[in-house]
Amino acid sequence: MGIYPPKEFIQQANVRDPAIYSRASENWVEFWEDFARELEWFEPWEKFLDDSKAPYFRFFVGGKINACYNCVDRHADMRNKAALIWEGENGETRTLTYFQLYREVNAFSAALRELGVEKGSRVAIYMPNIPEAVVAMLACARIGATHVFIFEGFSARSAGFRLKDSRSEFLITADGYYRRGEVTNLKEKADQAIEQYGGIKSVVVVRRAGIDVEMVDGRDHWYHEITKKGYTEPEILDSNHPLFIMYTSGSTAEPKGVVHSTGGYLVHVYATSKLVLDLKPNDIIWTTASLGWITGHSYGVYGPLSVGATVLMYEGAPDYPDKCRTFEIIEKYGVSVFYTVPTLARMILTCKTDSYDLSTIRLIGTVGEPIEPETWTWLYREVGRERAPVVNTWWQTETGGHVISQLPALTPMKPASVGKALPGFEVAILDDGGKPVKPFEIGNLVIKRPFPGLMLEISGDPKSYVKFYWSKYGKRVYFTGDSAYMDEEGHIWIVGRVDDVLNISGHRVSLIEIEQVAMGVKEVREVSAIGIPDRVKGSVIALFVVSEEASEEVGRKITEKIERDIGKIAKPGLIVFVPELPKSSGKVVKRAIYDAVVGKKKPAFLSNPEVAEMLMKIKPSERGVVIL
Repeated sequence: MGIYPPKEFIQQANVRDPAIYSRASENWVEFWEDFARELEWFEPWEKFLDDSKAPYFRFFVGGKINACYNCVDRHADMRNKAALIWEGENGETRTLTYFQLYREVNAFSAALRELGVEKGSRVAIYMPNIPEAVVAMLACARIGATHVFIFEGFSARSAGFRLKDSRSEFLITADGYYRRGEVTNLKEKADQAIEQYGGIKSVVVVRRAGIDVEMVDGRDHWYHEITKKGYTEPEILDSNHPLFIMYTSGSTAEPKGVVHSTGGYLVHVYATSKLVLDLKPNDIIWTTASLGWITGHSYGVYGPLSVGATVLMYEGAPDYPDKCRTFEIIEKYGVSVFYTVPTLARMILTCKTDSYDLSTIRLIGTVGEPIEPETWTWLYREVGRERAPVVNTWWQTETGGHVISQLPALTPMKPASVGKALPGFEVAILDDGGKPVKPFEIGNLVIKRPFPGLMLEISGDPKSYVKFYWSKYGKRVYFTGDSAYMDEEGHIWIVGRVDDVLNISGHRVSLIEIEQVAMGVKEVREVSAIGIPDRVKGSVIALFVVSEEASEEVGRKITEKIERDIGKIAKPGLIVFVPELPKSSGKVVKRAIYDAVVGKKKPAFLSNPEVAEMLMKIKPSERGVVIL
């Protein structure tokens, strides 16, 4: 059983024939090649897949393509249609049509070439969500430079690591940006990162905040001064030419630079934008993620623009100056596809949605973390008004695009489930010995067949590439690192990372399940559960809770609900109320909590490092409720 969208949605959906699953299963090569043919290639591919050097896989071998050409030039017949709508946190707005985007990208491509950027160069982009960031990405793609996007909230130290690890030679940044009513000097952080690394030849600075910044003669250039009119011929690139490097959030160690191809990646995000998000050229999609993480790349730029849709960008925090800013934006611009993270949904669910016209929303998507049934139901009922399907997508930085999700017109929605493996993919849930687990039994989620959006490699680290992804089950089975279970109908639920299963007194307890139950307490806005050492039990559960009503009483409510819904074995030994949770690229970093509380180490690579300093005050031996 499950929930289906109304007939009106099904009738207009991109995919309505359930036979797509069987066709893709019987001939997965033809399935992917059909989507590839919808894009424009300078030269056709000679071979769909070269797996002779597994676990390194190369798709559309021999094909020649350019991602910028397919996202911009290819839409010449829609020249006056909005490609990009942007709103700054201070209310400033801009719109770029496809023709204006074309001209801006061409002009900046020429400017980059004059600075010495060429095919194969690595260009770091340390910028907020502003139109020039998208222009920079597409300009790099146009001339064959590999872009390395760095989340603007990262510290100079984190940015410097990425500059050094990626061996970037050029940097594009901004003077500053707005966040929660304040201006952050980004250029200052960029200079500190460069000083730490030392390998940057030229820096381009976009004037966004209008603040005074130090410009280094001969190295630094203002974007508006060097970007002139002109046409830049798109570079004819091999399908497996590196389009970009995206760093993982680094929850377990130093971030890993995931390298993505041009052809395979573009085919993957183009196809899944149509399959999962049901995107069409007349859609306005708002992907709330920062461009600094993979969702912003795949479904905030390359996927939607390759389809010819309109992308909405927002600069600041979508819950500032109040929690309802999100709905004001949706209403103002008529957003039709809303793709967000469960964390944001939890932050805004106290807003009265009936005060806003949300009638333009026809599809909602969630990404980045497991979603509990209560939040899913709120999105479906209060935001989508039971007209818009809610697709819960599973994928990773390493996969480039969606792997598991509902097909909105075909797959019944089950609250909190990520649906089934998409057509063209083969996934399984295995035990540690490699055997499939029974329905509802937790196991290791794997992908049994390579796919076009799969990363090419880990930049400069072949050992990690094999060790982390291709050693547990062999060189042809991708180990995701996530644990999951499946029901009798093949619908999948993500439990969490493999290390999110805790052993307490010999009992296995899912930390994600505990978090989902805790979220059922109305005063809880966010929660993260970890295991901390205990002399008697081996481990006890520690909950870190964000709540505007932090108190012993709320702590008691959380404990009682967990005991009632799961059992006394899952009773938390420690509940800590915090102003916010440590995050990187918009995601909660559990490892940072553990390192701060248990290891007394200040984790690097966080967008809010001050939270880790606060957590270091907690003693692992403390029990009960603590309010910071």
